[in-house]
Amino acid sequence: MSKQFDYIDANADRFKSELFDLLRIPSVSTDSSAKGDVRKAAEFLSQKLTEAGMDEVRIVDTPGHPVVLGKHLKAGADKPTVLIYGHYDVQPPDPLKLWTSPPFEPVEKDGKVYARGASDDKGQAYIHVKAIESWLQTGGELPVNVKIILEGEEEIGSPNLVPFLKEHKDELDCDMVLVSDTAMFAKDTPSITYGLRGLAYMELEVFGPDRDLHSGAYGGALTNPLNALCEIVAKLKDENGVIQIPGFYDDVIDLSPEEREAYDKLPFDEEGWKKSIGITEVSGEKNYSTLERKSARPTLDMNGMWGGYQAEGAKTVLPAEAGAKISMRLVPNQHPDKIAELFAKHIETIKPAGVRVKVTPHHGGHPAMTPLDFYGLKAAGKAYKDVYQKEPLFAREGGSIPIVADFENVLGVNTILMGFGLNTDAIHSPNEHFSLDDFHRGIKTSARFLEVLPEFEK
Repeated sequence: MSKQFDYIDANADRFKSELFDLLRIPSVSTDSSAKGDVRKAAEFLSQKLTEAGMDEVRIVDTPGHPVVLGKHLKAGADKPTVLIYGHYDVQPPDPLKLWTSPPFEPVEKDGKVYARGASDDKGQAYIHVKAIESWLQTGGELPVNVKIILEGEEEIGSPNLVPFLKEHKDELDCDMVLVSDTAMFAKDTPSITYGLRGLAYMELEVFGPDRDLHSGAYGGALTNPLNALCEIVAKLKDENGVIQIPGFYDDVIDLSPEEREAYDKLPFDEEGWKKSIGITEVSGEKNYSTLERKSARPTLDMNGMWGGYQAEGAKTVLPAEAGAKISMRLVPNQHPDKIAELFAKHIETIKPAGVRVKVTPHHGGHPAMTPLDFYGLKAAGKAYKDVYQKEPLFAREGGSIPIVADFENVLGVNTILMGFGLNTDAIHSPNEHFSLDDFHRGIKTSARFLEVLPEFEK
């Protein structure tokens, strides 16, 4: 491994410069005017994979943004095949006024690079491009077979990736998927995510009279849709934080005593966590810890609410309609379509008389879990330990990466989530950043993982 590590150290400045070049490309997938820039990012990565020495690299067009596909399969049929996944599209940079530097002009400060996409996911995805290069440019071959797909639509829900996986299923055949799009538990605390929550995202609309009404002339004589919305939402959870939708918990697999013991051992500073987000008290489902609530238990939360007059001053009206956006995070065994159906049925049973309701399911995603005894996780753990000189922590994450479940459903393989970012990286927010030290260590960890994986093959 010394040759590869020496190469990574010797080329650290170049790797950083290339990352900055990639971050300068405003590849905002949701912005139709940026279509050319999204493709430019794909072309940049295709060129770098070719320069790294991969045998085959091509850009595959989809109905939306392109997919970059690379392969290097010289390790032999007796060695495992790893499919590396990442995305090169980014969130819009708005609101621009809150950035301390231009979002697409990378700035290095305090050992971090500040730019949109620095952590999510250009910086983390580019780690693997350079790890591959460190093997292929030091006179050797990759210790395992490697395939890589880099997509340009993750931030808009990857609408064309599942069709791509199905169409190229044989070509993408592998033993596992490797993804770096998650966070470490804390700075200098290597962490492997082995579970992700799923998602059911709903829109609820409540309708009353055929127009807004004067609150003096009509108030007290009919059901106000905004009041009705509040009444409905208030009934969705009880005073102990338990979701009241019949059947909601039927498929939930509760945490085992071993998992709960592992959670207790995680170095979580609850007081520091509260301070970091400006709250004084935690809340949630009774009999579960804060860490368990925010990563391993299902949730129901309002994400937005509207109705009536909201401009400056007063306007005494009863609104004709009101609405809310509600997200439910799901845990293994819960199916987003089933939960969406249960939610819609329950709303009909609890709505007050005098209003109509409309429930619209938006996007959803399946939860995912990788068994802790999977040999790929063991190899990832060794790679982290060898580079960071610490045993990595294993934890679930509260967020969702729907494509992880898609890999399992379409390709039939487990996914290893080797994150190098931090929850404080301000992803999707102004002043997103990524530690350059962890970018460098991440390249070494990825390179080491490729080396040790055959030792753990089952």
